[in-house]
Amino acid sequence: MLWLIGCKGMLGREFAHQLSEKRIPFVGTGSDVDIAEAEKLDAFVDKTESASYYASRNDVKKDNKIDWIINCAAYTAVDNAEDEAEKAYRTNCTGALNIARTARSHGAKLVHISTDYVFDGKGRSPYTEDAPKSPINIYGKTKAESEDLIAQAMTQYYIIRTSWLYGSGGRNFVYTMTRAMNERESVSVVNDQRGTPTFCGDLVFAVIKLIKKEMGATSLFGKKSAAPYGIYHFSNSGEATWFEFACAIRDYGKKYEKIMHDCKIQPCSSDEYKTKAARPSYSVLDCTKIETTLGIKIPSWQVSLERFIKSGKFES
Repeated sequence: MLWLIGCKGMLGREFAHQLSEKRIPFVGTGSDVDIAEAEKLDAFVDKTESASYYASRNDVKKDNKIDWIINCAAYTAVDNAEDEAEKAYRTNCTGALNIARTARSHGAKLVHISTDYVFDGKGRSPYTEDAPKSPINIYGKTKAESEDLIAQAMTQYYIIRTSWLYGSGGRNFVYTMTRAMNERESVSVVNDQRGTPTFCGDLVFAVIKLIKKEMGATSLFGKKSAAPYGIYHFSNSGEATWFEFACAIRDYGKKYEKIMHDCKIQPCSSDEYKTKAARPSYSVLDCTKIETTLGIKIPSWQVSLERFIKSGKFES
């Protein structure tokens, strides 16, 4: 069974949706279990793995053991983190370390979601998994440290770095831009930060495939065919600036009648659009490793964005 931590957020809800569709048993927690308090994590595992927890439930499983923990919980307010460093470290570092220790002590494996913001953006070619980390804001520093803490605490983990996530039910860039373009005459969007928009549905599909590959290898073929533990990058393929991303949102939004207003998009520089936290100017991820490991071809960011906007699910 899987334990989905952070099940109420955008990414957590997508995991819950796909796990349910695939009939993979899981339990989910949100803020009801404070990951920064280690004893609460251990208590939840003990309660969940006990037979009495399922006595009044219809979905009783023969094996209640938690074999996997997926950590989607994170402090992700990049600008606010500059003023709330202690709060960001509490969730992203202390919480991640506690989860890793809980996983290790209970014999579970861990999937931890990380970010392209562990890099400084000075490179000009896609970052591989072994590229040196050098974050330039508090959020990035907490996520970089969380990776190190997990690696020190356990060996059976997958750390998945991703970038520019959007999906259903979250106040992400697609939601924000669509709403702004329907309400305003013009918007200004930075055109000197380059990365890759990533649909969280594609990310979740790949992570579940990674888990199932490891589970199948363990039960049928032995460890040799399992995906090696460690760090993997996943984003949609291609790259764009935030301005180019916004233009694509406008074009697909108008094509599928989700944007009904003529809104002009003005490119601007990061210097013109000041934010409290610095952002990397280039954070494209090289996803060759996960594509090769899983035998998949990751869709382009344009293909996934069009499919998502056509669905209209960003409106919820």
